[in-house]
Amino acid sequence: MPDVCLYFQVHQPNRLLSEDSRKIIKTPGYEDEAMNAQILSKVAEKCYLPANRMFQQLIEKNEGRFRMALSISGVVIEQMQRYRPDVLASFKELVATGGVELLAETYYHSLAFVHSNKEFDRQVDMHLQMIEDTFSIRPRVFRNTELIYNDHIAAKAETMGFDGVIAEGVTANLKGHSPNYLYRAPSTARIKTLLRNTQLSDDLGFRFSDPTWSGFPLTPAKFAQWLSECDGDLVNLFMDYETIGEHQLEKHGIFKFWEAMPDALDEAGLQWVTPSDAVELYRAGREYVSSAISSWADTERDLSAWMGNAMQQEAIQKVHQLEQEIVTANDPELTDIWAKMQTSDHFYWMSTKGGTDGKVHTYFTPYPSSKHAHSYFMNVLADLQARVRKALRNAPVPKTLAR
Repeated sequence: MPDVCLYFQVHQPNRLLSEDSRKIIKTPGYEDEAMNAQILSKVAEKCYLPANRMFQQLIEKNEGRFRMALSISGVVIEQMQRYRPDVLASFKELVATGGVELLAETYYHSLAFVHSNKEFDRQVDMHLQMIEDTFSIRPRVFRNTELIYNDHIAAKAETMGFDGVIAEGVTANLKGHSPNYLYRAPSTARIKTLLRNTQLSDDLGFRFSDPTWSGFPLTPAKFAQWLSECDGDLVNLFMDYETIGEHQLEKHGIFKFWEAMPDALDEAGLQWVTPSDAVELYRAGREYVSSAISSWADTERDLSAWMGNAMQQEAIQKVHQLEQEIVTANDPELTDIWAKMQTSDHFYWMSTKGGTDGKVHTYFTPYPSSKHAHSYFMNVLADLQARVRKALRNAPVPKTLAR
């Protein structure tokens, strides 16, 4: 029977003020601080704090047999430091149990790899340093923003020294094979790729409380039975941490489900492993070819969640066109603002998709519409660009150029 690898994404983006709002409250900043604080606190009370307590108790009760992994963005750590240090302390206590592995990612939860190799390197290095400073841990496994992945990302992660990289188990790439093995990407020598089991992960993340779903109601014993019937070496269950208590509400039994899962897996003869455990335990005997970029978002599992329409394409192109001027200006404040504008959520909120995917985009957006998301973003970007160019004009002339 396969082992079970559980990983959660922890991330909250920074929301933007409209141009009119900035004028009314007379703030020089661009972020909606009140909304950021309010949403973080809401999610903290419904998910982060109770889920951290629950998992800490499960790790201690099971004496290390229950294990899990978290990927915590630099952006959400900053928000915790600013608005809710008690929440950050709770994560520190959870990690201190020794039963939680922390993963590496881009600091700003961005699409940097798609657009700038240098900026990608900078953000990964920033995130590694943030995790080490905050938790005294150096991650060994990399997971790119929203599981954005292809062969080149795997090769890049290998050159950066990571032992493993996480990706979506895309059916077209698997070509009939199971996602429940470790794989290797072409042209890599050492790094191993862990593939998300889409079906079982989404059973927990999206279908758990749906009374029309054939698997409803989902009990720990039933889910453990499904896991035990899987082929392969390990089943990777990857989802948002906010699934617990925020997307799937406490009243639907999500906490009781997770509280009982360790015992259910134990009774089924299964064991928990972290991504690093899996990398050490299993060989990557099969090749997983992903020439096109994939992700875990939307039905397409590609970049269309962030780059599928003209508004998204314009916004992401223009923010990255500003890179050279940002580098030349060499102003830490402007660089930080620019980097936060790269957070993938800004483009996700501009989506105009319909159907089930459209409903998910609408659920997450803090704005009235995709057009508002685009307008807020472009107004801030125009103002930032003006500030950068002013900084460049006012920069002192290097002595070697002075006459």
